[in-house]
Amino acid sequence: MARIEVDEFFCKGCGLCTTVCPMHIVELDATRITDKGYHPAHCTDQERCTGCATCATMCPDVAIKVWR
Repeated sequence: MARIEVDEFFCKGCGLCTTVCPMHIVELDATRITDKGYHPAHCTDQERCTGCATCATMCPDVAIKVWR
């Protein structure tokens, strides 16, 4: 089963990953703020993740790992 893992230390909440996800399951977590003051990205439904890695490719901070 594919899944993504976001390293919140590097995620700056830019939202680029949310715009490219073909399944529309990556979004910024408006309920959390990191130590650096950003809303981190997270996957809303790991079961629907296809492992395409588009989100990881788009991330300018290399904060996303994709497990296939």
